[in-house]
Amino acid sequence: MNINGNTILITGGTSGIGRALAEQLHTRGNQVIIAGRRQELLDEITEAYPTIRGIRVDVEDGEALQAFAAGVVAEFPDLNVLVNNAGISRMEDLTGDADFATSRSIVQTNILGTLHLTTALLPVLQRQPSATIINTTSGLAFVPRYNFLTYCATKAFLHSWTQSLRIQLREAEIEVLELIPPYVQTELAGPHQARDPNAMPLDAYISEVMARLEDHDYPDGEILVERVKQLRFAERKGVYDQVYAMLNGG
Repeated sequence: MNINGNTILITGGTSGIGRALAEQLHTRGNQVIIAGRRQELLDEITEAYPTIRGIRVDVEDGEALQAFAAGVVAEFPDLNVLVNNAGISRMEDLTGDADFATSRSIVQTNILGTLHLTTALLPVLQRQPSATIINTTSGLAFVPRYNFLTYCATKAFLHSWTQSLRIQLREAEIEVLELIPPYVQTELAGPHQARDPNAMPLDAYISEVMARLEDHDYPDGEILVERVKQLRFAERKGVYDQVYAMLNGG
């Protein structure tokens, strides 16, 4: 992926990793489109960066997502980078007052929204001289936490799906990358996460990610910062049980 001169759509672009990526890619000379659920955040970002295009969409709503994709293609026929970053995370305890609606919402947003939007936008990506799809997963796709069971499972699904998609799109010359964050100071799991000293500062994370992109430093199509490698390679290095116990209270 070239770091500038692109037309880039980022879902989940109004906060956290998505917003930070949007701002960094915008400053490097890309046309950036951000999608999110909260209109007030879209307005805040586009006021600060008038050339960023903000579009409200709920990726859980299939009809709205299809209309959104059609609108993006009509307005930006040169779209060549899709960043599937929209995602939600919730703690779950199925031994207590289990709420299936929470699990369903996580699956619909993290999995079905990504699959639906990618499928809808593949025709326009295939028309470009070069194109890239980036799917945001998580270090927890490789070593899960018991209290985020559906979230971790959706990210493991996306890792597998991304690997297969990479092979399928090889002949179409669409680069497929996987962005695998560690635990980062965002509000993904709630406001406490943004203040957690155990989480990687967002600025430091995005700085390292941008350096990887600029240097084309993503072996096997995976964008990995140093801090996530313990999770990503735990099984390969034979320390899975120890890392799993560390994450899950022994």
